[in-house]
Amino acid sequence: MSPVEKLREEFEAHDGSFLFHLRGDLSWDPVAFNRMIGAMLALVQSREPEDPIPRWIAEGFWFVDWYVKEWSRHPNFPRPFDDRYYERSYERLHDLAYWLFMGRSPYESGSHFEPLLPEP
Repeated sequence: MSPVEKLREEFEAHDGSFLFHLRGDLSWDPVAFNRMIGAMLALVQSREPEDPIPRWIAEGFWFVDWYVKEWSRHPNFPRPFDDRYYERSYERLHDLAYWLFMGRSPYESGSHFEPLLPEP
């Protein structure tokens, strides 16, 4: 499956996607989150900045940039990880949206996207 196909599944909240777990199960699945941001990163790295952005991609990047933060900051949302992890996650979503809309990485080197949690 291509990164674009993976991204569509994530943004459409298919079963097993990060958004599916976030909204439906009230759970933050770090594996699904990494899969979603990995697909987002692959897309921004591979596209030509001057190319038009398909509407569903623009809407998806815009939506996750604000929705994930708002939904997971609700007082009843379980937060098993430390606050710094969530803040870095929100920043990552914002940085990826910046990259998509501005056409360049928000970091000088373009490679500041290290894992947010250690891999199991």
